[in-house]
Amino acid sequence: MTGTAPLADARALGLAHYAARGVLEHVLARHGLTFQQQVALRAAVTAEAPQTRDGLVAQVGAALKSDPAEVRATVDALLARRLLLADGVHLGPTDAGRALLAAVGAETAPVTARVWGGIPVEDLAAAGRVLALVTERADAELAALTG
Repeated sequence: MTGTAPLADARALGLAHYAARGVLEHVLARHGLTFQQQVALRAAVTAEAPQTRDGLVAQVGAALKSDPAEVRATVDALLARRLLLADGVHLGPTDAGRALLAAVGAETAPVTARVWGGIPVEDLAAAGRVLALVTERADAELAALTG
């Protein structure tokens, strides 16, 4: 980039999000996985303890600001594909679910390295602080609108 860097704003954030998401969705499509399914599967794989269906639905719904019924359908699709497994009231990832998430990670890693590589640590730290603040404020605004 040359010249003066643009100030961060909602449009710049959205464009960056959709550019990165487009790359991820391209890889996910090759595996027959949707973005929301990947988020739910990642939440199950990275959970410190097995989650209930309601807990997983709440976590994914809060992260994506999605309707609980839509997230339940996503979880059901992961169960049907045997990427998640119900063990009593808890859900956990299967070996196939873990392997699929690892394969997606391996495919996206080189792209991620090219996209994020070379950005100075202090710039990443500043961007991280700003994005955390924007997220906090937007979550508060959404809560006020829906509460």
